[in-house]
Amino acid sequence: MKRKLVIVMVGLPARGKSTMARKLGRTLELDGVRVRIFNNGELRRKLDTDADTSASDFFAPTNVRGRELREQISRMNIEMAQAFLAEGGEVAIMDASNVTRERRQAIAAAFPGLPLCCIECLNADEEALEANLERKTKLKEFRHLSPEKALESFTRRIAYYESIYEPLDTEQNRILVDSFDNCILQEHITDVLPYYDRIRDIITTRVVRNLYLVRHGETHYNREDRIGGDSDLTDKGREQAKALAEHFATIRIPIIFTSNYKRTLQTAEPIAERQDPCSIIALPEFNEIHAGICEGMTYEEIRRNMPHVARARGPNKYRYVYPEGEGYKTMEDRVHRGLKKVFFLNNYDENIMIVGHRAVNRMILSCFLSRQEEEIPYIYMPQDRYYHIQIDPHKRLFELVPYRSVASGW
Repeated sequence: MKRKLVIVMVGLPARGKSTMARKLGRTLELDGVRVRIFNNGELRRKLDTDADTSASDFFAPTNVRGRELREQISRMNIEMAQAFLAEGGEVAIMDASNVTRERRQAIAAAFPGLPLCCIECLNADEEALEANLERKTKLKEFRHLSPEKALESFTRRIAYYESIYEPLDTEQNRILVDSFDNCILQEHITDVLPYYDRIRDIITTRVVRNLYLVRHGETHYNREDRIGGDSDLTDKGREQAKALAEHFATIRIPIIFTSNYKRTLQTAEPIAERQDPCSIIALPEFNEIHAGICEGMTYEEIRRNMPHVARARGPNKYRYVYPEGEGYKTMEDRVHRGLKKVFFLNNYDENIMIVGHRAVNRMILSCFLSRQEEEIPYIYMPQDRYYHIQIDPHKRLFELVPYRSVASGW
């Protein structure tokens, strides 16, 4: 007999519920489980109604017509989930805010005799939440509004949900998840749930569909063997950026993450121009190591004018910290935080691109390769190739891919 389960996602908008639902659904599917996601928002956008269902007032608790339509959409998804399970489906994921006990009780009543597990997604990281809200305003349903008006409308929508929000507390099977840190904060399970061990593993595992880790193109400082700074790309670097844009023209990249430095932004811009649409999000967490008093110097100048720095850095580059600057070890936390932002802001089923720097990209790659810290400063990070990374509970793929362009002449 097939094991059946209903998963109910819970939480305010922009807290990572749908990303978590897709992550659960895709991984269980890879396990051979028949699973389907029933997303109220997607159904709402598909229905042809006279109501403007993207307007914030549609979600107001006092909007009787809006409330009736939202309840109708919920019932439609419940009925489709019932049919799916009756026809041999094993796991139905009800993906919606489901912020009231009444709504969750209605879902439970619709599946008598079947185990039900509620997963509530929280995110206490304000920076990541603000960035996610900004990204949400670029959805198709807000294209008729300016970015400012779209953000205002979506913020009001969240406020309406907050006014009726009732956290999980009485549900028999409930898991509280920090969707930014990918960790379980609390769990209360009274039933024997099918797939429960797998679900906990999926929640806490970083899954990467496709991550393209790119180093910026050649800069004037690269040519002069100088470290740090905020140098522009050379002509060759701009050609490298164009070659990347051509290489990825047929690969969907919805977001490109960069540092705040010009060289990463100048590399990302031609790539983004070939995508429709594509956002560039600059994260300070991905800024290159700051070399302190050695910023802008060549390695030869450091050896000649600051031999004590060259000698001290040689034995352990990972733990060495430049005077008044940083080192690999001291930027570890910020780079890891940047990665958390990337995965929170990226939908599970989308490709990810990071255009970064040599040292930062080494740190990022080491998170997936589990390299020893003394090896990290020596990871190969060329400017004419990129790393392609795939990770799920079934496999790990790492490959170094060239992107040469015959037309560019380099």
